Amino acid sequence: MENVFFENWQSIGRTCIVGVLAYFSLILMLRISGKRTLSQMKEFDFIVTVALGSTLATVLLNKSITLLDGVTGLGLLILLQYLLAAWSVRSKTFSKIISSEPTLIFFKGDFLPEALRKERVTENEVRSVLRSQKINSLDDVEAVVMESNGQFSVVPKAVPANQRSTLAGVKYPKDA
Repeated sequence: MENVFFENWQSIGRTCIVGVLAYFSLILMLRISGKRTLSQMKEFDFIVTVALGSTLATVLLNKSITLLDGVTGLGLLILLQYLLAAWSVRSKTFSKIISSEPTLIFFKGDFLPEALRKERVTENEVRSVLRSQKINSLDDVEAVVMESNGQFSVVPKAVPANQRSTLAGVKYPKDA
């Protein structure tokens, strides 16, 4: 139990110096790589976000990892995320391999049991989402979509005929 609260000032100083340098290195790399890196639009975006945080924490607290090793690790994660995003934009096949599609789980007044089971979502969870969106009645909702990032999108009723629906590209289950 020795050195639980304090080891030495050198360790504290290293953590401060490496922390500041790693933090600003990460910010610089994120600015260069663009908004997509932290957008959490797809599963791999979320994974990169978590991995960046984990890598930064490891660089800060693990004395056996140098600042350059940590910055290289951060850069590699950002590069891989950039490459995956670029490939998924250029290839629909690649995009389908690495990402799930949005799923319709409520449509025109009815919950879609097969879709709810597939996504492991209950009707009560969907109702909770609707309440959080200030929806008072299921009759006010055209559709609820579980997006590829796990978020729920609520599409209200009454889309004028001259407007395009936001449901384009959403996978309709067999029971819709």
